[in-house]
Amino acid sequence: MINQNLNDFTIQLDRLEADGLFRKLRLVEGSPREKIIIDGKKVLNLCSNNYLGLADDKRLKSAAIAAIKKYGVGAGASRLVCGNMYLHRQLEKRLARFKNTEGSLVFSSGYMANLGTISALVGRKDVVCADKLNHASLVDAILLSRAEFKRYPHKDMQALEGLLRGCRTKKKLIVTDTVFSMDGDIAPLPEIVGLARRYGAMVMVDEAHATGILGDSGKGAVAHFHLEGQVDIQMGTLSKAVGSHGAYICAEKTLIDFLVNKSREFIFTTALPVSLCAAAITAIGIIEKDFSLRKRLLENVEFLRTGLEGLDFDVGESQTPIIPVITRDEKLTMEFSKRLFEDGVFVQGIRPPTVPLGQSRLRVTVMATHKIKELEKVLSAFEKAGKALGII
Repeated sequence: MINQNLNDFTIQLDRLEADGLFRKLRLVEGSPREKIIIDGKKVLNLCSNNYLGLADDKRLKSAAIAAIKKYGVGAGASRLVCGNMYLHRQLEKRLARFKNTEGSLVFSSGYMANLGTISALVGRKDVVCADKLNHASLVDAILLSRAEFKRYPHKDMQALEGLLRGCRTKKKLIVTDTVFSMDGDIAPLPEIVGLARRYGAMVMVDEAHATGILGDSGKGAVAHFHLEGQVDIQMGTLSKAVGSHGAYICAEKTLIDFLVNKSREFIFTTALPVSLCAAAITAIGIIEKDFSLRKRLLENVEFLRTGLEGLDFDVGESQTPIIPVITRDEKLTMEFSKRLFEDGVFVQGIRPPTVPLGQSRLRVTVMATHKIKELEKVLSAFEKAGKALGII
């Protein structure tokens, strides 16, 4: 029986490889900086979510080391047992101030935060309306909740209104990324909030790729659109622009208390190591006070996006450090990525099921720590490979 199962898995893997969809892990040496050594080769890193370069910042490292010396490495238990430590409480207070909400709750990852929140808030008799390009964790969370799952075409507000108008249930939830992770565009939050008010729905947003980037002092898309106090649930991660790890839910205190009591992913998970809390607290302070990092990031984004557009690459409607170079064909995408790597530029190819069939791409992400000369080299490598493959 075991051998038969292994044969089935082998057949599926062979099929993935034939279709250009096989994945394998690559080894990164050193810290996640703008230059890395991957599979033994030194390359420019153009696919990290470490947007502000804080994951290697000496201030975050010092804070994490000091926390380890004082509190140890692991929390040793879930937070409802004996794992609720001082720095968990301090991080949640800091996040609530940062996002201007009554309360905050820290989870071990963004995936866990989405699963644990949505599955606690809605159930079989409820309806969730979600953008078709939402992150996989939001999709899985809705499926886990067993609520009725209604998807609307990407950013299509007429379609969303049609779904809401047709809902006869008491509890309705609209869920959307604020910055879409594969396209780099921004959700029309003012329109979503307006529809939610009109039809009595709650709104939950995933700020994973907006936290630290958009809005006043990097507070995210909710602040960017001046909607503070009008979005029910804000989820975000501490592992991207913040440079640490973990995730948060920011909301009214009643909802936070409800999650503490009802979210299985929170209740049954060992608490986040406090060293990561210390690093996140430090990073949030830097993001709020030091605009120079975001200024350099935005300048780099504008330079690279304008350069790629000038070379006639299709970069979609990106408005953020995520710049898709849409190539559509899976095998062509991976050949493009391979040629860039050989030229000293690492950009991962993205294929189904991460993106829809026929929408394969190179997902380019920019960091504040990239230098213009490095980005010029990136553009030169894209032009060389793009022309050789007939993409431009």
